[in-house]
Amino acid sequence: MSEAMKNIVETTLDDMKGVDIKVFDVSEIVKYTDWAVIVTGTSSTHLKAMADKLEINMKGQGYTVIGIEGVESGNWVLQDYGDIVVHIMTKDAREFYQLEKLFI
Repeated sequence: MSEAMKNIVETTLDDMKGVDIKVFDVSEIVKYTDWAVIVTGTSSTHLKAMADKLEINMKGQGYTVIGIEGVESGNWVLQDYGDIVVHIMTKDAREFYQLEKLFI
């Protein structure tokens, strides 16, 4: 199931013009998920559009979002689908938090 979810996430974010999409297999690092995805959006509107489209596409394939955080913040949206957690961030937030370093 994780591989199918990962493919939907990657395709959706790419179709929505997400920048610098990174996918990490974190199954050996953390216990709460198998995959972590980080993508940069160009504005808060772009972040919301990617998050909305991803939720629609995942739901269309039978996957339900467990939790969504940060939509109102405008700089970091987190979507948790269980097997995969998606971080949709502005460039500034991504540079500040440097999540990639946690997963390498």
